Amino acid sequence: MSLGLLGKKLGMTRVFDSEAGSMIPVTVIDVSGNTILQVKTPEKDGYTGVQVGYGDQKEQRVNQPDLARFKKAGSTPKRFVREFRLNNGAKVPETHPGLETFKEGDWVDAIGTSKGKGFQGAMKRHGFGGLRQTHGSMMHRRTGAIGAGSTPGRIWKNQKMPGHMGDARVTVQNLRVVAVRPDDGVLLVSGAVPGSIGGYVTLRRSKKKATA
Repeated sequence: MSLGLLGKKLGMTRVFDSEAGSMIPVTVIDVSGNTILQVKTPEKDGYTGVQVGYGDQKEQRVNQPDLARFKKAGSTPKRFVREFRLNNGAKVPETHPGLETFKEGDWVDAIGTSKGKGFQGAMKRHGFGGLRQTHGSMMHRRTGAIGAGSTPGRIWKNQKMPGHMGDARVTVQNLRVVAVRPDDGVLLVSGAVPGSIGGYVTLRRSKKKATA
């Protein structure tokens, strides 16, 4: 693996490609202020990795062990901290390269927390088609039979049922970096990225799509 970026989702917009004559929907992600907090080494930790922090936090909102860790790294307290594992022997930069981590045309995976939808029924949560809408039916949006009769006499594991929807870790793969804007400290990434506006996002190099 390689070093990634932490950022905040600012919203969506679009970019026009005059050469191809097309419009590309993009998500704007603020990635300014990425800071390396700790370096993991094979000798001490058994692997090579880097802890990265993003977004300033008030000291009174940080517990004492984390505050000591931030001060040891010479950094202000950070709101969002993630770790990136690197290949053994990989060179670790002294400071985070920030926007230079990715360039235009690179492919990335975006990891975030999806929007919470609360308690939802099976039609919205799992895409069920629903039952009859005819006169007399009272099963319009219900799940129908779930196999709890004499055979098998119980509910199978992972049966699709109504329940809590969203607010989960989601990874969207193979998103292209459409533009890098150093003056604004933002990346424009093609397509939608998980989470609400203002939500924190982790960007890593794509696992399935090789970068030229």
